[in-house]
This record gives sequence, structure tokens and C-alpha cells, in this order.
Amino acid sequence: MDKISVIVPCYNEQEAIPIFYREISKTAEELRQKAELQILFVNDGSRDESLAEMKRLAEQDSRVKYVSFSRNFGKEAAMYAGLSYADGDYVAIMDVDLQDPPSLLPEMYRIITEEPYDCVATRRVTRKGEPPIRSFFARRFYAMMHRLSKTEIVDGARDYRLMTRQFVDELLRLGEYNRFSKGLFGWVGFETKWLEYENVERSAGETKWSFWKLLIYSIDGIVGFSTAPLAIAAFLGVFFCLVAFLALCFIVVRTLLFGDPVSGWPSMTCIIIFLGGIQLFCIGILGEYLAKTYMETKHRPIFICKETNMTKAEEEGE
Repeated sequence: MDKISVIVPCYNEQEAIPIFYREISKTAEELRQKAELQILFVNDGSRDESLAEMKRLAEQDSRVKYVSFSRNFGKEAAMYAGLSYADGDYVAIMDVDLQDPPSLLPEMYRIITEEPYDCVATRRVTRKGEPPIRSFFARRFYAMMHRLSKTEIVDGARDYRLMTRQFVDELLRLGEYNRFSKGLFGWVGFETKWLEYENVERSAGETKWSFWKLLIYSIDGIVGFSTAPLAIAAFLGVFFCLVAFLALCFIVVRTLLFGDPVSGWPSMTCIIIFLGGIQLFCIGILGEYLAKTYMETKHRPIFICKETNMTKAEEEGE
């Protein structure tokens, strides 16, 4: 019988964990004749009783496993940790707030076992219940990534997906510190089937993704999967050099023909401030790439496990 490991990253989700467990148990019962379900909670340094809830469930149900971090490392690190510890024939990633419906899992399993796909992923076709400004910028981000990056990143794509063991093993080979999983999923390739569904609101608690955090995350995605910003910075430099040369020619000709009265200092001040802003913008782009390189060269671990009730899958394979 196949084994499906379901990775569930959690950060301050004590209210959502019991609700999720009840729903995923229904899905496990539905799959009982075809596959065994392993529920792997990853506690990302929660400050509430999330870990206590995980331990309580693990005592009641042997299918429940948990990995607890020494501090908050972020969702990307939590997903990587889950992939490292998951030992199933197939591996799924799912949010604990039920915005990733567990009811889709049986159909995902059917597709990945009966059709020639290595991954079955999900995407939202609506953003009902989401703030309009957030939805607008999210769509602009995906449109920008489509233009700037060669890696396929589908609009509305979720981290919720079911993957084969080969797909997971290749993801684990990408041990980079600055992770943007939506891009990594596309970068490794393989055949992916997309399932569409309408947006589902959280079952409990509040989202941990503020607008600012999402903005930083989107910048990480652009920097991690495209060098186009560097090309844009170079283009701006060449363009303004050309503009400056033409302006210099204009000033010389005007001075020779009409003299050089002292005037126009307000416009000159605005131009200087504008060009200074462009320079700082380009330096900021270079700084982002340099900062990512700096963090990669440190070779720090992506996460630190404080306690768990299972053995790391890749250690078992050694």
C-alpha cells in the first residue's frame, strides 16, 4: 500500500490544528483502501500551544508526526524540513488553516497514480474574501514573474500539491538558503497537473502574511529567479548617460548662440534629485543580489530541529 506524507507547516496555529486534524482524518478514511496517510506537522517556532496540540494528537494517533524548530525560521524552511523528514511514497504540502481543501487529496492521488504526472498542484481561480489591494498586487506579481523569469510560476498557484518521491528528492538537492518554493517547483521541471478551485477562507485564527511580508517574499522571488532587474539597472544607466550627453550638447549650443544667463536652478535641482533617486534604486537592486549571495556563502542550516518523534528520511537512506 502506498504511503502519503502530508506536510503541514504551523506557526501559532493552536486553534486551527484540531480542526485540520478532523478534516484530514476524514480524507484518510476515504483513502484507507488505497493509501496510508502520514500527517507531519512542522512547528515553526510557535509561541502558543501549537506544539502541545501536536504532541497530544501524536499520542492519540500513530499517524501523526511532528518536527519542532528551535525558533521561527519561516514557512519556506518549514516546508523544506517537512520534505527532509517525510518518508512517504508520495508527499503533499498543505496549509493548516484549511485554505488548501483536504477533500482534493483523493483526486490528486488518483491523477498522480493513474496519469503520467509527477506532481499534482493547485491554483486558486478566485480571491474572494481577500483585500482588493492585496489581490491586485498579487496578480501584478505573477504577471511580472511571467515576463521576467524563464521559470514557470502560475498565477494563483498554491504550495498545496502532491509529489512523487523522485520529485521530492530533486527538490531536496536544491539546498539553497534563500528559498522561493513556488519557483523551485517549476525549476525542477517534471510533468505537473493543475487543479483549480475557488478561494476558501481560513478555518480559524488570523493570517500570518501581512502586506509587507508578502512584498518582501515577492522581491525574494524576483531576485531568486530572474536577473532582469540587473539588466534594467544597466539599461537605466546607459539611457541617462545618453540623456546627459544630449543635454550637454544642448547647453553648449545654447550658450554659444544666446549666452548663459543664470536661470533654471529649480528644474536643475529636481533633475539632480531624480537622477540621485535612480542611482540609489540601481544600487538597491545590486544590494539585493549581493545580500542573497552573502547569505548563501555562509552555508548556514536552513532550519534547526529542537525535537521530533521521527527520523529524518534522508538519514534513513544513507
